Amino acid sequence: MKYVIGIDLGTSAVKILLVDQKGNVCMETSKSYPLIQEQFGYSEQNPEEWVEKTVEGISEMINQFQGDIHDIEGISFSGQMHGLVLLDREQRILRNAILWNDTRTTKQCREIYETVGKQRLLEITKNPALEGFTLPKILWVKENEPETFERASVFLLPKDYLRYRITGNIHSEYSDAAGTLLLNMSKREWSEELLNLFGLSPNFCPPLVESHEFVGTISPEFSRLTGLSEFTKVFAGGADNACGAIGSGILSEGKTLCSVGTSGVVLSYETRNDLDFEGKVHYFNHGEPNSFYTMGVTLSAGYSLNWFKEKIAQDEKFEDLLQEVGIVPVGSNGLLFTPYLVGERTPHADSTIRASFIGMDALHERKDFVRAILEGITFSLNESIEIFRENGKNIEAIVSIGGGAKNEAWLQMQADIFDSKIEKLESEQGPGMGAAMLAAIGCGWFSTLKECATSFIQTEKIYYPIKENVEKYKKLFSIYKQIYKNTKSLNEQLKEFKR
Repeated sequence: MKYVIGIDLGTSAVKILLVDQKGNVCMETSKSYPLIQEQFGYSEQNPEEWVEKTVEGISEMINQFQGDIHDIEGISFSGQMHGLVLLDREQRILRNAILWNDTRTTKQCREIYETVGKQRLLEITKNPALEGFTLPKILWVKENEPETFERASVFLLPKDYLRYRITGNIHSEYSDAAGTLLLNMSKREWSEELLNLFGLSPNFCPPLVESHEFVGTISPEFSRLTGLSEFTKVFAGGADNACGAIGSGILSEGKTLCSVGTSGVVLSYETRNDLDFEGKVHYFNHGEPNSFYTMGVTLSAGYSLNWFKEKIAQDEKFEDLLQEVGIVPVGSNGLLFTPYLVGERTPHADSTIRASFIGMDALHERKDFVRAILEGITFSLNESIEIFRENGKNIEAIVSIGGGAKNEAWLQMQADIFDSKIEKLESEQGPGMGAAMLAAIGCGWFSTLKECATSFIQTEKIYYPIKENVEKYKKLFSIYKQIYKNTKSLNEQLKEFKR
């Protein structure tokens, strides 16, 4: 039996899967690392932590592996998007990586619009200027850390840095590059126009390859540290959302994905690169060649639930925290939650807005708050689905992965709020499985990702919307949408009191 490894470099941990030729996950491990949040709006990580924890995870896996290490044929990657890693001319790290959920770059986003023009930016990149994207981070370093920027030779995205440390070769690929605000998405090349406007050299951008493309073998040093064979092939990989789509079978028109991790996304497959959503949702290159996807993002999806657990129920398991969610009625006994803990992305590109509980009274119990959080996360995701439907997309079935697929009550809630059937997968590994599938294609196990998906991905259960709940949630969703505009000014006034 042959195997591949899928490495999912997430925001809180690296997850590593060993997958065989039938799509079975034979071994898996996860190693966590911290966020660095030195002040309000900042979110960074030390890229060396990614390398150290990946080495630790693979070493642990190889030590337990019973087969011949030469049967592990390939490795590929999924990675958190948008993060900025700067390297000097000797390919050494210049500073901590600035992550996707960092919101310090509002000023730079305004400068991008002033320099390029909002409409022209949408024409080139298909996306608006948002704090989470990479170009605003580059401009922030250029303005606030000029000595560091002067020493910068090339920028990389998180998984691309990890892959560089494994192979010694520098590349990026289209699905991750699409989230930088520097890629001409239609032409599939770094935008010379944008680079010139911001005084950036073409050499500052890494060479672009396809997600399934072979980019080298592992270095002797990485082989020594992990126990993997030096002949193990390495393939480029993709952005976490693109890999989540691949690993969930979102590989044809009409397929839609709901993924709840630290952030939450609603993602829909596209064959065309000329649709116009006016920047209301993201429009990125898929990990499958010549394909695309549109995507709405909730910045604090699973993070909202994790925040509540850490602050209120630190010693409990998530399963225990969610145990009573199913007995709380629709609407959480009149309690609404907006998941704006670190600002919001879709449909409100707002780094200042913050979360709210609306409707609290003395009768509410902890279980009401937990259900309200789940409903609030799902309402936020539904705002993206509403945009898709308003633009003519037919959404009748949605594959649910991540934290939202781990609880029966939450899956039914998604069916009711989205008014769509929800598919739960038999083996739900999301981005890590997508990375493994890219390695499987690269190794020649299958000729296409669709062929691979037929073998690797099976539906376990389907949840159908309950008509009575759908009607109640339509009313609640209408109320939910009013909270943003009625708290926006209050949050702007409160900003000066933040530490």
